[in-house]
Amino acid sequence: MATSLDADVRPIIPDDIARIVIAPKSYTDDATIYGAFRWLREHMPLGIAQVPGYDPVWVVTKHADIKEVERNGKLFHNADHNPILVDQASDAFTRDINGGSIRILSSLTYMDPPEHASYRTLTSNWFLPGKISKLEDQIRMLARQSVDNLLSFDGECDFVRDFALHYPLRVIMTLFGVPPEDEPRMLKLTQEFFGVHDPEEQRPEMAADPVVAAKQWAASIEDFYTYFDKLSADRRERPTDDLLSLIANSRINGAPIPRDEANGYYVAIATAGHDTTSSSTAGGLHGMMVYPENWAKVKADPSLIPGLVDEAIRWTSPVKHFMRNATADTQVRGMDIRAMERLMICYTKSLRA
Repeated sequence: MATSLDADVRPIIPDDIARIVIAPKSYTDDATIYGAFRWLREHMPLGIAQVPGYDPVWVVTKHADIKEVERNGKLFHNADHNPILVDQASDAFTRDINGGSIRILSSLTYMDPPEHASYRTLTSNWFLPGKISKLEDQIRMLARQSVDNLLSFDGECDFVRDFALHYPLRVIMTLFGVPPEDEPRMLKLTQEFFGVHDPEEQRPEMAADPVVAAKQWAASIEDFYTYFDKLSADRRERPTDDLLSLIANSRINGAPIPRDEANGYYVAIATAGHDTTSSSTAGGLHGMMVYPENWAKVKADPSLIPGLVDEAIRWTSPVKHFMRNATADTQVRGMDIRAMERLMICYTKSLRA
């Protein structure tokens, strides 16, 4: 009897749909990307995308399937391969400059249990409600300053440029202890770090390179490391109560946190910590423009604002995907997944039915 492990019965996503889901530029066009995901959810919620230049990957679009994969850290790993989908040439470049390893950034996204838990717990107490509540006045002050700046415009502004990019950045950098004068540098490096496929964010000297994504990723990480090395050394000599001091003086298995792992922590918080909030803030406002009746409801009843925040995150899906690979032969949605096959966890559609 044939099984889904047989090549002739494996669910292969149609070429046009697969190319849309895999291509980074597709995510700039809601009609295109959500049209492709709508087709997948209706016809092939779990299937294999085979796009030239990329590894074949299982595309996971259903919320229940994503939860199943993400909750089984032993069976589905982050660290055996790149947790971000890039083309094969970029992965080859990364291995070439990194001694054969794909792990160019020693952050939580490149870790599996038990290593992941050891590093995650370093800062877990710092983010408890009691600690965060002590920072509320400072965060509210930053919010008022940002809103006052927004109100200073003469009835019109670029909401992303003039508000969404900067308020979350100021909050995270304040918690981190990064000097205000360095915030523009952090913003620029973040945009280059996440914008490796965006022509507007690509460094001119790399823009024409066929592996620009990997080269810019590596260069921006090195620039982050150079910056945080100095701050980290300072915090070890003169610790304060900020988050950077906590990480710089942490110990793993009784030894000081290694340089790469400390810098990986800094980079993850300094980038994703504000970029995802910026995207959700801007996306939430865009959603209010698309659905003005919801804007009217929130204006009439401010108690709805906490729900609006959650909805903005869901609707925007600031993180588009992460990758996992199976550590052994297994099944998802009745489909046989072979050991070391890669799965693309697509938050974009699973959070917007």
